[in-house]
Amino acid sequence: MMLIRYLSQIGRYFLMLKEIFNKQTKWPVMKSLILKEIDDLIIDSLGIVCFISFFIGGVVAIQTALNLTNPLIPKYLIGFATRQSVILEFAPTFISVIMAGKMGSYITSSIGTMRVTEQIDALEVMGVNSLNYLVFPKIVALLMYPFVIGISMFLGVFGGWLACAYGGFSTSEDFIQGAQMEFIPFHITYAFIKTLIFAMLLATIPSFHGYYMKGGALEVGKASTVSFVWTSVCIILFNYILTQLLLG
Repeated sequence: MMLIRYLSQIGRYFLMLKEIFNKQTKWPVMKSLILKEIDDLIIDSLGIVCFISFFIGGVVAIQTALNLTNPLIPKYLIGFATRQSVILEFAPTFISVIMAGKMGSYITSSIGTMRVTEQIDALEVMGVNSLNYLVFPKIVALLMYPFVIGISMFLGVFGGWLACAYGGFSTSEDFIQGAQMEFIPFHITYAFIKTLIFAMLLATIPSFHGYYMKGGALEVGKASTVSFVWTSVCIILFNYILTQLLLG
């Protein structure tokens, strides 16, 4: 019974994706909606992303330095390990899970509140494709999500360099040498491919839970929690699949 319910929800999710791109809202209206979503989802997220990235980069560098106890191991490996950790996993995946909480809860609660207050029904009565009106601007806004992750990558490595150089764990030259050593440009491409997939999940899964929720104000809170859990699960699952496909 549980399996049938999950399959039904997955089928409904894909039908929702199809409906989002039908019967487009007029461009002058859509443009203002997209700009509002960029402000709410991208610009408002920069502060928390910058803060977390900077300090986690520093922690990764310090942890690596403290574990390199053998004097035969070169100190430049601290920079190498920090760069690999931040670019491959921390920035695209860890930040996306955090954003599932921040962006996801906001999206689910805003759309869920519109469902509870019957604003979505009013849009349908006026002949507006409510899914296109509500979800499409979020998808377009989150096409800028790789920009946020790019900043996260830079600040993660920068935080690692500061922690390492000014914490006395290694010299600045050693860290920079390690950060530049055996750099593979495809790793950046891989990270941004993951980021775009995660952006699509961040825009659509919380929207799905908000749009199809039933009940009152209490259920809006429950839907936000469920959407965070499922968005996080999907991000981690797709992270595994994409890593296997692109790097395996």
